[in-house]
Amino acid sequence: MNLKRKNKLAQLRRWRIRKQVVGTRERPRMSVRFTNAHIYVQFVDDAAGQTIAAANTRTKAARAAGPVGANVATATRLGSLAAQLAKEKGISTVVFDRSGSRYHGKVKALADAAREQGLHF
Repeated sequence: MNLKRKNKLAQLRRWRIRKQVVGTRERPRMSVRFTNAHIYVQFVDDAAGQTIAAANTRTKAARAAGPVGANVATATRLGSLAAQLAKEKGISTVVFDRSGSRYHGKVKALADAAREQGLHF
């Protein structure tokens, strides 16, 4: 499978998921994105088109917590960090957007860590 087709199929998966997953001010969308080196989490109000809070592995807070990589251990730390950020902004319930990734491994570790910190989805 060539790279163009693979990227096109991944984009179609993201669009298919986004049709169902819409965030509001009361219940924002928790968007999770993984690259080969970093992990990004955003809390998005789709009605207003605004990012309410964001956490990623490139910030000083994430780097201070331990070694950074796009792996399960870092995903767990970032999930709890993102949940704490959300709590500071007054967010307690979210809609989880996995951005086309399968719900296992890093995605599941991040989601479970956010749930343990009290985030509901």
